[in-house]
Amino acid sequence: MKIYKNHFSEKESDLTIISESKNAILKAKQTFFYHRELLEKFATKNQNFLKSFNPITVSSPYEIIQLMIRYSKICNVGPMATVAGALADLMLNAMKESEKNFIPARVALVENGGEIAIDSEKLMRIALYAGENKLNLNIGFLIEKKDCPIGIATSSATVGHAISLGQADAVTIFAENATLADGAATRIANLVKGDDVEKSIKTALDATEDIPGIRAALISRGNKVGQIGNLPKIFKIIGNKDQILKAKLDTILPGDYEVFK
Repeated sequence: MKIYKNHFSEKESDLTIISESKNAILKAKQTFFYHRELLEKFATKNQNFLKSFNPITVSSPYEIIQLMIRYSKICNVGPMATVAGALADLMLNAMKESEKNFIPARVALVENGGEIAIDSEKLMRIALYAGENKLNLNIGFLIEKKDCPIGIATSSATVGHAISLGQADAVTIFAENATLADGAATRIANLVKGDDVEKSIKTALDATEDIPGIRAALISRGNKVGQIGNLPKIFKIIGNKDQILKAKLDTILPGDYEVFK
């Protein structure tokens, strides 16, 4: 099966789409631009939606807004803490929909700024990047068909430009979708703080049990790591770390894909 990979950027968004179907990739891109335009229009008129660090109640006919509002309330975070995951989910859903003259993708992966939505018959390898935390530099996850659909998100106080109120090197959440994973990663990462590193990790892991839909969590801070739930299979990364560690989460394929523009 030939696999295609498409990477593009739009303002703050940096996206990678992977599929065996060029049509599915094009459909995902169209879906992204459609929902992002609606989101921008809505946020311009609703500054509280854009800036709030807490859940808000607001009415909107837009699916992207409804998705963000729903999961930000579940995770007890501001709506924008779920935006990357929500866009990834909507793109993934478009790739998998059955429509006239469109065959659903068998391989579908969307990575949006490190937040990932996957529904694939083909094995996917996801590498975890936790900055200078050496415990995680060579760890990745095998995402199998039985794991899908799945959302994966990472929040960090030491890597990337997103705002974190905690002190974690990386909080990686595996959930039923990317919107939930995105919001939960922010929420849980905010709890990893304080002088007692082990206690901060335990407190955060305990909090994941109160969020429905989370399948597993992995937290690293300093030289300590904690986990909860059923993590996907772990593999050891062998290769050039400078190439591998270029984002919070990056997709690693066996090399049998072509760049599709």
